[in-house]
Amino acid sequence: MKSLESIIENHPFFKDLEPRFLELVTGCASNVRFEAGSFIFRQNEEANQFYLIRQGKVALEVCPPNRDPVIVQTVSDGEILGWAWMVPPYNCHFDAQALELTRAIQLDGQCLRKKCEEDHSLGYQVLSRLLPIIGKNMEATQLQLTDIYGNRS
Repeated sequence: MKSLESIIENHPFFKDLEPRFLELVTGCASNVRFEAGSFIFRQNEEANQFYLIRQGKVALEVCPPNRDPVIVQTVSDGEILGWAWMVPPYNCHFDAQALELTRAIQLDGQCLRKKCEEDHSLGYQVLSRLLPIIGKNMEATQLQLTDIYGNRS
């Protein structure tokens, strides 16, 4: 059985993270699983966690008024889920629903934020890994919404 630290160390998000930082991150982590169809978080809820997806698939959805939910992105093995825990006011921007059995490492956002504030080098490492993902998520959302709303006659 793999240790939590070795799972985190081998996840692409934390690849090549210094051992001293790995220990700090692991102190905020726990193993979780979500059954297919379960919501991991909902839009506008307080964002206090993020997830390293180990196995499974999760849909990020927006719920436009008077319309069915729209999947703007899916995340799966080796990706992360959730970044709002790092950006005030710390609220979820999407619904996240497991499309299949999903196993993940849950990181406590409050715990990790505190450690990043105490050690700015850790904070830099986390932000430099998180910012490209936020950009990717924003681009995916823009493309999906343009596809839905952009071509109306």
